This record gives sequence, C-alpha cells and structure tokens, in this order.
Amino acid sequence: MLFFYNGLERDGRKTPGNDMENSADRFCQICGRKATETDLLRASMLRPVVVEVIRKSFSAWSDEGFICLDDMKRFRTEYVSSLIAAEKGELSELEREVVDSLAKHEIISSHVDEEFDSMLTFGQRLSDLIARFGGSWSFIIIFFCIMVMWMAVNSYLMSAKPFDPFPYILLNLVLSCLAAIQAPIIMMSQNRVEAKDRLRAAHDYQVNLKAELEIRQLHQKLDHLLSRQWERLVEIQEVQLELLNEMHSQQKGQKNEHGQQQ
Repeated sequence: MLFFYNGLERDGRKTPGNDMENSADRFCQICGRKATETDLLRASMLRPVVVEVIRKSFSAWSDEGFICLDDMKRFRTEYVSSLIAAEKGELSELEREVVDSLAKHEIISSHVDEEFDSMLTFGQRLSDLIARFGGSWSFIIIFFCIMVMWMAVNSYLMSAKPFDPFPYILLNLVLSCLAAIQAPIIMMSQNRVEAKDRLRAAHDYQVNLKAELEIRQLHQKLDHLLSRQWERLVEIQEVQLELLNEMHSQQKGQKNEHGQQQ
C-alpha cells in the first residue's frame, strides 16, 4: 500500500505530496507575469520536445519554475511548425492554418459543399442546373419527342408547304446550335465540380494533418506523464522506506529499553 504525506519534510527535502507554495510568489519564467495575472503551469509538466524549443530561445529555463499558458501555446506552436517543416519542407498556407487551429484549439472541419455553393453566382447556378438537366433521361426523352414531332409535321401534316422539308436542314441547324451552347455550359459546370473536389481534398488534408499531429502530441503527453508518475512513485517509495526504517528502529529501541527495565 502507498501512503501520501502532505507537508512532510525530511532532511530538508519535501516529499512528493507537498505542494504548499504560495501562489502569489509564482511567476512565468518567460514573460514574468505572476499567478495573480494569468494561469500558470508547472514547467515539469511540459513535454521534453517542447522544453527543447524553449531552451533554444530562453537559456535560463528551469524545470522547477512555472510558465503561463500563452507562452506555452506559443512554444508548442513553434514546435509543431518545426516538426512539419522538418518532414515536409516549407509550410504551405494550408499547413499554417492547421498550426494556428492547434494553437487556438479551434475546430477546422467544416461542410465544404455548403460553403462552396454559397459563393456561386446566379449564372453559375443556372449553368449547373442546365448541365444537370442535360445529363438526365428527362432531357433525352423530351428532345427525342420534339425531333419526332418536327419530322412528322414537316413530312406528313405539312407535306404541301413544309417549313423545313427533308432532309430537315433547319433541324440540323437547331441541333448544331444546341450542341454548341450546351458543350461550354457543361464544361463550366465540370470545372466547378473539379474546383469543389480540389477544395474538398485540401480540407481533408488539413483535417488528416491536424488529427495526425494531435495523436502524436497525445502519445508524447502520455509518455511524459507515465515517466513523471514513475519518478514520483519511486520518490514516494523511498520516503516510505525511510519511515518504515525509522519506525522499525524506534520499535527496536523501545524493546531494548523495556528489556533493560525488566
């Protein structure tokens, strides 16, 4: 069984459970702000990789002091930026947005389709509607019916004076004009689909990159916490052994005194 002792000092050394420092005396090692002005975090709780980044710009860093949350976020952002730059080279605009979202704890995922559609103009929406209708069975059936009616009217109903006699030159002209107009409209719509796909791919890359960085930081935090817990456990067990030895020596001394009195 493990026993925790608060406020106990032995040989001028505080036990691991003693945490009675005056909060008014705490200050950030980087910016000098006190605990009454901002939230502070123990320097020993930072991960070693972040500590290395801090020591590059602040040589007087001590694991026994404190650091404010603002400075901690700033150095953690520098570490993430250096990590991405080391693996991928210079940071792109997308990667900088990911780093900023990590520092600000913002959610980067969003509905790409809704955002993209909200920026479309009336002409772009109309071209998408025409392209969607032109690629449907409804358009094929309606167009086929019009062609049949056109040929029936000019071949049978108005056989005396048809407005477009066989071989239906006017019909060919209408079909050519329709194809000439429909082709660029469909191409414009396809270009917007490709742009939406590129935007979706970039967004997926940002989300995946952020998830990868978050998972990597989580693993590092767990490893650091486990190592700190093992260190504190060893310190606690050392204190317990000292106490047990003292109790054993006291009991032994009491038995000797009791034997001498008898």
